[in-house]
Amino acid sequence: MTDHAPSSTATDTPGRIRPPLVFGGIPEAEGWALAPITPRDRVHFRVDHELPLAEFRSDLPDGVTATYDQGDGLYRVDGACGSAAVLADWIRAWTTRHGASTIGLRAETGVRRRAPRDLPADFLNDLCRHYGPVSLKRLQRNMSTIRLHLPDPDDLGQQVYEWVLKAVAQYDETKGVPFGAFLATQLSKWVHDLGRNAHGRTAADTEHKQQKAIAAFITEHQRRPSEKELAAYMGQSVATLRRNSQTVATLNGLRNLQSLDGGPDATEILLPDSSEAPDEIMGEAEQTLLSHALTAACAPDPEARRDQRAGQPNVLGWATWYLTTWGGQTKTQLSQDLNTSVRNMNVYADRVEQAMKQRLAELVD
Repeated sequence: MTDHAPSSTATDTPGRIRPPLVFGGIPEAEGWALAPITPRDRVHFRVDHELPLAEFRSDLPDGVTATYDQGDGLYRVDGACGSAAVLADWIRAWTTRHGASTIGLRAETGVRRRAPRDLPADFLNDLCRHYGPVSLKRLQRNMSTIRLHLPDPDDLGQQVYEWVLKAVAQYDETKGVPFGAFLATQLSKWVHDLGRNAHGRTAADTEHKQQKAIAAFITEHQRRPSEKELAAYMGQSVATLRRNSQTVATLNGLRNLQSLDGGPDATEILLPDSSEAPDEIMGEAEQTLLSHALTAACAPDPEARRDQRAGQPNVLGWATWYLTTWGGQTKTQLSQDLNTSVRNMNVYADRVEQAMKQRLAELVD
């Protein structure tokens, strides 16, 4: 429970004295000093299939730690300053020996972080109890976006506390910015990352940049820009803008998918046996039928509420299935193009597979 201690300092404005926050019996500023943020070298990477994390950690050099973001499929390895290049080579060699390939491996030097577990337990617990509800209130303005990705209130609550802990790890108390202000600025960025994970970083970022440029142009000129004007405004060629616009149009089209149920009456459609469909589906069914089933499997469930996951189109699942089945791309290639993890793609693709199995079984019956 958060306590409030009397303020030891006064301000020039009467009536605006705010007592410092106290967590676990420790004033907030003193708590950060107990576990100051420190520099380290960090290597970020993903792999084409999940690593045996316990074995990976046990093999790490002394003083080196590893964390794994399961939702994003991102590994982070931290070592002493000056060790980034050596750690990157070590990671490549270790993953190769274990039959894996790294994706987007990136080494950073002088990364300033703290481990939340280094803070006193009571201090950290009370801090989370205080800033969790504060964060939820701050996120009300983003709730329509958040509900597209986190429709379950329990999932949202868990995500908010994960974001608070992430802010604790990144907060640099030496810069003089209050933790609450730092947390508020980061929350908006992390909400945007939800869309990146679901739709692919490249597509989501392209859409975001185009919308910002269009809004800025309208504010400046009181009208929408032409294609040539928008390209010049964004510093791109018209060809690049057209290519990016196609990506945005595809993304928006997939978001608005409606079920394609309902072919012509009395049309007989031959389907493979439902027991064979999971393994032999590509060899037994016509591609047009599969394309129809895929699109319908990714469309929103008309019986689900809009704030439920089933009530939203499965964009990343559709892209994963379509581009790896008919687009000639491997999941590793697609992962690099979309800048998301193979694991994240598999989560959404598995939802598609379950829906397709159900649809094919229903049609066979």
